[in-house]
Amino acid sequence: MHFEPIERAADAFQRPVTRDHIQAVCRRVFGRDARSAVELGLGAYNSTYRVTVEGEARPVVVRFAPEPGAQFGSERELMRNEYATLPYLAAIAPLMPRVIAADWSHELIGRDYLVQTLLDGLPAPEGLPDYPRPAWVSFFRQIGEITGKIHQVRGRAFGPVAGGGHATWSQAVIASLEDIAADLDRAGLDAADIRKAGALAEEHRSVLDEITEPRLLAGDLWTVNTMIAAGPPEPTITGVLDLDRTLWGDPAADWSMHMASKRQDERVAFWDGYGELDRGPAATWRSLVYEVRHLGAIRLERHRLGNADGVRDSYEAVTRVLSELT
Repeated sequence: MHFEPIERAADAFQRPVTRDHIQAVCRRVFGRDARSAVELGLGAYNSTYRVTVEGEARPVVVRFAPEPGAQFGSERELMRNEYATLPYLAAIAPLMPRVIAADWSHELIGRDYLVQTLLDGLPAPEGLPDYPRPAWVSFFRQIGEITGKIHQVRGRAFGPVAGGGHATWSQAVIASLEDIAADLDRAGLDAADIRKAGALAEEHRSVLDEITEPRLLAGDLWTVNTMIAAGPPEPTITGVLDLDRTLWGDPAADWSMHMASKRQDERVAFWDGYGELDRGPAATWRSLVYEVRHLGAIRLERHRLGNADGVRDSYEAVTRVLSELT
């Protein structure tokens, strides 16, 4: 079998699997051997391989979650969360990879894994630079449309899709901030600013609890999690993948909203596809709490990737947001 892993430092977070692991998965799922396995490097969490299997007309994708002991508490079992979300994503089913097999048994390898169909197209971070920047407007408008479809899905409780659920939105937000703070503690990082945001959320529960209907949030939908067609005159989204951070909550708390609001460039077309958000005082206050939550998660990711400058910058960013919250 031809095998191409990505060479990483010995202490890197993303841990490779062996060719024997790939073969064992293919024999279990397809009853046949793999002919090749090439690791894909765009993601920074799961270990992902494009695998060609004997007798299969198209390659498949095999994704391995991190070892359980390596996962932060706030990112626990994200792959299982993604799998639990699939029945709620019917509105964008044509864009999603199809799951061929999911295995949480840890019998073959001590990690969860998914086998999925391979989506057509190019990863957006690779394909977008082929277009002039004004053409990117179409891409971000489509991201807004897809996000809007996801947000139309209603749930029964707040919090991660695969979680036990919270009766109120404030409970879900506060629990999320507490989980992030606990992860920062375990990583040896100062979590006082995240805990301050949690205390403010506790103090102003009533503002958070104006959100009474849980809506589905994509959690991580932006350029890195989309595929685009090769060749059309405008960027055309053909696939959406890796929606493993989904949760039930306030649409304004979604990662897409955070990214769409960061700069006044082509991405403002997102709102043409999505529609307008509530910009009132209570919604603005809630958005600041959500921003701290995003920054806390970013801090953990930067620490995981060894980005010390990025970790330091996150403290300055949270301080600015907290000055507006208090």
